[in-house]
Amino acid sequence: MFVDEVIIKVIAGNGGDGCTAFRREKYVDMGGPFGGNGGHGSNIIFKVDEGLHTLLDLRYQKLIKGKKGENGKGKNQHGKNAEDIIIKVPLGTVVTDNDTNLVICDLKHKDDFAIVCKGGRGGRGNTAFKTQTNTAPDFSENGEPGEERELKVEVKMLADVGLVGLPSVGKSTFISAVSRAKPKIAAYHFTTLVPNLGVSQSRDGYSFVLADLPGLIENASLGEGLGDKFLKHIERTKIIAHVIDMGKTEGRDPYNDFLLINKELENFNPKLLKKPMIIIANKMDMGEAEQNLIEFKKKINNEKIKIFPVSAFTKKGTNEVIDYLATILKEMKDEELFSTDEFEDHVLYKFQKEQPYTISKEDDVFVIKGEKIEKLFKMTKFTSEEGQRRFARKLTKMGIDEKLEEMGIKEGDMVRILDFYFEYRK
Repeated sequence: MFVDEVIIKVIAGNGGDGCTAFRREKYVDMGGPFGGNGGHGSNIIFKVDEGLHTLLDLRYQKLIKGKKGENGKGKNQHGKNAEDIIIKVPLGTVVTDNDTNLVICDLKHKDDFAIVCKGGRGGRGNTAFKTQTNTAPDFSENGEPGEERELKVEVKMLADVGLVGLPSVGKSTFISAVSRAKPKIAAYHFTTLVPNLGVSQSRDGYSFVLADLPGLIENASLGEGLGDKFLKHIERTKIIAHVIDMGKTEGRDPYNDFLLINKELENFNPKLLKKPMIIIANKMDMGEAEQNLIEFKKKINNEKIKIFPVSAFTKKGTNEVIDYLATILKEMKDEELFSTDEFEDHVLYKFQKEQPYTISKEDDVFVIKGEKIEKLFKMTKFTSEEGQRRFARKLTKMGIDEKLEEMGIKEGDMVRILDFYFEYRK
């Protein structure tokens, strides 16, 4: 089964908790703090496996969860880092944050990998909080929570040339004639239900990859037929090859077919029309094909688009197409599929400038929200009075106390962070 798009939830591992411990050895005066740090939680990593061509395995993994780092121990023993979770994906996999629509990674080279969800750092043990003024801190941190994300994972095939056209124009026959690909071929629409890849070689020995894509129909870019599922595979191709039925075996007009396909390409992604194009005028072994080609050339009237008359069935003219494609491809450089602005790393600075928290009033409760404050809350061990005081100092330093007073909070009013309620005290 060919699966080229899945949506999954990933939760990286939490960091291990820090340890609160003290040296209590005989003959060691004022032993001091002795608690180690927790280990790092599992990262979720996607890595290219060239043996894979589908996301079938991910389809049945709706949730991928990392492991928690080991807790710190006494005697300054740090907890062990949790082992990263490595998920193997096909070459050409694009991972997008489903909430922000920003690209996390585009894995398009052999052995590419990326951390798609970061594990939490280990909480610090009480040894880490020792200072000149506090030589025996009696508190430590909980581990940092791991990231949680909903990801859209897509495979966008890596092919040099994409064959496009309406159903039954001979794309599958052409790719089988010029490569060792053996797609299913039959005399009815939508024989090709999945993209097929074939490696072709010119007569001077240059090899490249062609993709035979399922037939497009009108409004394919809007979800009609099979086209909307596979148009994305054309985005990576360097050259678009229109395969057109010049024999009119389906009773259609070749020129109208060409316009229709270009319209669907433009509707899906206007950048596609900027790619180099050629036209493979197929089924030239049919009776009226020669005359149809003459009329087609008059209508298209575009010297920039090369037209190759071929018969994929008899293989006549196919060598000329492959040789021409090889000549162009030798001079072409790889293009980036996404602009810099589409990657989340590029826009991180925008989030850093935002206020790290928000405060609202719901009924009589003051609700504090924000990633930074919620992370601080989760990492604080409230079983220790000193840990509680440190948390309060952090809130004051962040300006939360001042903001609450501006909003009219009074002693005894309730404050909520996540699902926990506190009574406000000055």
